[in-house]
Amino acid sequence: MAEAKKENNFLHYKGYPLVRNKDEIYYGNMSDKYVVWMQITEKTKVGDLDVASKVKIYKMATDENLSPLEAIVKQSEKTSLYEALDIAYAWLSRAV
Repeated sequence: MAEAKKENNFLHYKGYPLVRNKDEIYYGNMSDKYVVWMQITEKTKVGDLDVASKVKIYKMATDENLSPLEAIVKQSEKTSLYEALDIAYAWLSRAV
């Protein structure tokens, strides 16, 4: 993640904030129309590390009037965190 940087107490990746809580990652600005929610659902052991091997991705509207199910406008599943971040970035950059 060569483009990752720390600003405003959040880690940023390609210009969008990235916040992780255990196996959930939130990517994007809550002030924008959409954010991406990622869930790491499977991990594989690589040496001493647990590496994400299955990641569910949800593009969600930030409209507070919508229920969580109504807010989901796109979803996908990837086999690595890199692939998940790549598609999440594409979704957010096209939504502007």
